[in-house]
Amino acid sequence: MQIPAERLTNLAQTIFQRAGAEDAAAAQVAEKLIEANLFGHDSHGVGMVPAYVLGIEQKELKPGGGLSVEHDRGSFLLVNGNADFGQVIAKAAMELAIERAKELGVVVLGLKNSYHIGRVGAWAEMGAAAGFISIHYVNVLSLNSVVAPYGGSDSRFSTNPYCTALPAGRGADPIVLDMATSRVAMGKVRVAHNKGEKMMPDALIDNAGNPTDDPSVMFAEPKGALRSMGLHKGYGLAVICEALAGAFTGGGVFGSEGVPQGRIVNNMLAILIDPDAFGQRAAFDAEVEEFTAWVKASPPAPGVEEVMLPGDPERKSKVERLANGIPIDDTTFEDLLAAGEAVGLDRGEAMRIVGN
Repeated sequence: MQIPAERLTNLAQTIFQRAGAEDAAAAQVAEKLIEANLFGHDSHGVGMVPAYVLGIEQKELKPGGGLSVEHDRGSFLLVNGNADFGQVIAKAAMELAIERAKELGVVVLGLKNSYHIGRVGAWAEMGAAAGFISIHYVNVLSLNSVVAPYGGSDSRFSTNPYCTALPAGRGADPIVLDMATSRVAMGKVRVAHNKGEKMMPDALIDNAGNPTDDPSVMFAEPKGALRSMGLHKGYGLAVICEALAGAFTGGGVFGSEGVPQGRIVNNMLAILIDPDAFGQRAAFDAEVEEFTAWVKASPPAPGVEEVMLPGDPERKSKVERLANGIPIDDTTFEDLLAAGEAVGLDRGEAMRIVGN
């Protein structure tokens, strides 16, 4: 089914309100989840609502916990998310970092112990919109690891995203590289499983370490694992993300004894840099513009409509989905209705909210 973004936002917001979230927080989280759907990242979209509701029920997600500053050393800030909604905490943390970067030209932000922060690109885009180069390393502590190390046959860490956004110059759109260090995000496996579709080649291994395209291996015991992006290269970047986001911030890493591994806890190291730090912002903008024009001028390969820059596919998806609605598979929609029922939202009322 295709559901208009506004109606889907209203449904998610209502579910969070019924689950005990304050109105402003419920609205903020719902908006960011549906934004992920609009940008084509369904793995980080409204399909996460049931996991959030479960997190609240099990007291692993703690709405209203708020952000607290643990260390403030000028250009170095360390903040604790206190297991609150990641969409609320990450926004507040980035606001602090942006104000500090305006003052000092550069800031290193450590965010620890936040519940799932969603699409990391949203926070990099926030930094870029304020005029900064915004670099992000993220790790994930959950009940189970999901990604195998290169050469390994079982999972040892999670999808550990990396993201960098470059601010727009002269009216251009920002360049936004936002990616999991696994071949695909775990949420994309969930989406394929719900739709009864096969995964792309080289994305998964079964519980014996054999390559497979069957997403069900991640939902049965013993579980299979995701493979890293780019073989040893993606694996190496995942290790860097785990160390910088988890160990450097003090938020914890897989394999450490005594680290509380909630359902979806994120730690993030973010670095914001003023592109005019060397007094050459105009030259930076001009050269990025020249380079990207050179790249996009490459004749498209057979079957390809155009050469795009990082961030272009998401912007195209948003235009299309705002016009035509967000596609929701039957399993995900049923899970949403069940999550609503768990917090007292009648199915009939939920259907009226989405207009069906």
